[in-house]
Amino acid sequence: MFPVILLGGCGVYSFTGVAITAETISIDMFYNDAEGGPPDMAQTFTNEIRDYYQSNTNLTLVEDDGELQLEGVITGYRLTPIAPTATNNDQLGGSTSALTRLTITVQATYINTQDDQFNFENRSFSFYSDFDSNQNLTTIEDQLLEEIFDQIILDIFNASVANW
Repeated sequence: MFPVILLGGCGVYSFTGVAITAETISIDMFYNDAEGGPPDMAQTFTNEIRDYYQSNTNLTLVEDDGELQLEGVITGYRLTPIAPTATNNDQLGGSTSALTRLTITVQATYINTQDDQFNFENRSFSFYSDFDSNQNLTTIEDQLLEEIFDQIILDIFNASVANW
């Protein structure tokens, strides 16, 4: 027969490494101040970051004045050629790019009303994804945005409630 061990105690525990004593969070609508990108990019980002905090914490999402508050703006949506290739086509200027990089930058402000040592203001978070320049951006843009947003949201999460 195996003995059963009961663990007890008090405190805040989390299997994700996130120890949060606050009960509420308000996440304002992120707005788009970047040139380019799909028209619903800010709404998509806001919904995804709200979902992420609700899925990975026990925080209750409230409209205003949460114990934790997050807001921000998408400040960059940039396409950059990153892998030049030689070509014999003079109409293209003698060279093209094999890869294009989509980079998105988000500025976020985080306020912890219980402990202001964790606050940050207008902190930039950026991530990118590379794609074959022969691909049509509109056909893969949603996939690229999802990949980029996932990383930016993780970075914001880690900087705020995970204290990393």
